[in-house]
Amino acid sequence: MTIEPHPLGFFLPKNTRLLMLGSFPPPRRRWSMEFYYPNIQNDMWRVLGLLFYASKDYFLKDRKAFCVEKAKAFCQEKGIGLGDTAMEVIRQKANASDKFLEVVRPIDPEKVLPQIPACEAIAVTGQKALDTLLPLLPVSETPKVGGSVEFCWGDKSMRLYRMPSTSRAYPKPIEEKAAIYRTMFEEIRIL
Repeated sequence: MTIEPHPLGFFLPKNTRLLMLGSFPPPRRRWSMEFYYPNIQNDMWRVLGLLFYASKDYFLKDRKAFCVEKAKAFCQEKGIGLGDTAMEVIRQKANASDKFLEVVRPIDPEKVLPQIPACEAIAVTGQKALDTLLPLLPVSETPKVGGSVEFCWGDKSMRLYRMPSTSRAYPKPIEEKAAIYRTMFEEIRIL
């Protein structure tokens, strides 16, 4: 089995108030852009388009690709950082499923969080991301899907949100996923 290093660096605008963490990007053959949530089958950019621009197609460049420039500009404007909880993995099957990802090296919050001092919250976007991050944070309880828990990082109070996966393998209509994400963005005062 080959150890696969993370192909993207963290995207951390200086004004990052929310750090959204997935598990790990899909294989490159599934990418429609060189950025986070690149798989055209993943609904993250559709959820964000629906919430912020009333159009699930807002971030599409065409039917087969997302527009990386729009995605980056949006994150910079709103103060949303993006990354993943796994820095190195072994894919036990050559697909995008988190179920077959073995995390070899997880994120190091001690290196990432000091880069974004205005960050108030972390959102994990799926179960694998939660399972990877939870042991690395001083969190006393596990948040429910759509919920959050408070934790202290140094002398700072932060929130950890557990959001539903935007993968189409997670069988929930996009409108229902968007409603759950809306609550988080409203609580953080980004929406």
